[in-house]
Amino acid sequence: MRKLLVIISAALALAACGKAPEALHPEWTYDSVVYEVNIRQFTPEGTFKAFEGQLPRLKELGVDVLWLMPMYKIGVEGRKGTLGSYYAIADYKKVNPEFGTMEDFEHLVAEAHRLGFKVILDWVANQTAPDNVWMYEKPAEFYERDENGNAIWEYDWTDTRSLNYECREVWAAQDDAMRFWLGKGVDGFRCDAAGDVPAEFWKGILPGIKADYPDIYLLAEAERDNIADPRETFDANYAWELHHLLNGLAQGGKSVQDLKDYVARDAARFKEQFRLMFTSNHDENSWAGTEFEREGAAANACAVLCFTLPAGQPLIYTGQEIGLSRRLAFFEKDSITDWSPNGQTAFWKALVDLKHNNPALAAGERGGEIVWWEAPEGWVAFHREVKGNKVIVLASFGSAEPQEAPAVQAEANDNRPQGEVNAAPFRNLQAEPVTMTIKLDGKYTNVFTGEKLEGDRLITLAPGDYLVLSK
Repeated sequence: MRKLLVIISAALALAACGKAPEALHPEWTYDSVVYEVNIRQFTPEGTFKAFEGQLPRLKELGVDVLWLMPMYKIGVEGRKGTLGSYYAIADYKKVNPEFGTMEDFEHLVAEAHRLGFKVILDWVANQTAPDNVWMYEKPAEFYERDENGNAIWEYDWTDTRSLNYECREVWAAQDDAMRFWLGKGVDGFRCDAAGDVPAEFWKGILPGIKADYPDIYLLAEAERDNIADPRETFDANYAWELHHLLNGLAQGGKSVQDLKDYVARDAARFKEQFRLMFTSNHDENSWAGTEFEREGAAANACAVLCFTLPAGQPLIYTGQEIGLSRRLAFFEKDSITDWSPNGQTAFWKALVDLKHNNPALAAGERGGEIVWWEAPEGWVAFHREVKGNKVIVLASFGSAEPQEAPAVQAEANDNRPQGEVNAAPFRNLQAEPVTMTIKLDGKYTNVFTGEKLEGDRLITLAPGDYLVLSK
């Protein structure tokens, strides 16, 4: 009898924390959509206050998690461009005055919470600015140094200096700084270049942070097995391999079989982590090109897969919801000035609503397994189901012969540049539409049009077309 009481007490304790006993992640994360916020470019003002005025619009879009790109004070020494990089931190405990004051930041977080958003910060643990306060306040061994004692940097990041993680004082300083912001009510972190930092560091500090803040969400910009346990480190990591595979699928260098092989391999590799899936983010947009440059007319079909493939937690980057198809400058001011809704807005909202409303698409262990369909060449076709909730996905990527990318033309209110976008070769999107018959086991709704379908249906898709049905 005593053993039974202990089990019941444990279950009640878990329920009191807001988690079902089987939950590996915070309850609020399983059907959530992440939105990456580029404060600098979001408005002409580029401030916390100005962005706060956009919260009702994002609430209407339906996104759940606001990932703020680094908003800390950044360095001046070696600064790139006029404004510098968000990722060259001068002080982890101060806000960038370009964006406003600490009071402005706190007000933004409070208002976001009032509207039901979660707020996560971009954490930059790998390096700091050359003129970070630690360079002067901490021992020399805080930084990696060359034989002459000069602090060094990685890659072409000349505006940074690499922290030395063999020094345990660095661990303590990072732990302290992360807790500073958790104390201000933020809901977690997206950890930049997490795979470039020793796994032992994350395993050393994150369990303690998670114990003190059990409802936080931790996202790694990495694709590493050794930091893939949500019990001790990260809830989610980047699906970088999928991102590049989707680019290749759109362009003709990858096949539908490559996608199937990836899904099976990824499920075996990351059994419990969420996988952040995206067609764009700040790195891709600024340096590799927009989704329209990289994926052409198949960009929306690729986005559909990011919302519907197993384990996925989808990401929307600043401007995608209005079809913004220009690269945003990284070190200079480059504002988005017109947020008028258009067809792309409706497209993304339909996907967000689907993610929220159909349990088959839950991230991680709660989502439905993927069942592939036999389909015409170049089609991705599958369904996922949980307890009678089912989603059917069909998307055509056309034939494999590469062609020149189609021009991306501007529309009146979507911020697109006039003229053509310089893009890589794409699959032959001039191929003829292909038809197949599907047999529906009940009544389904087309998530983009609201049309009701049942029985045997003849489905015709041209390359770049897609169909998503939900019941």
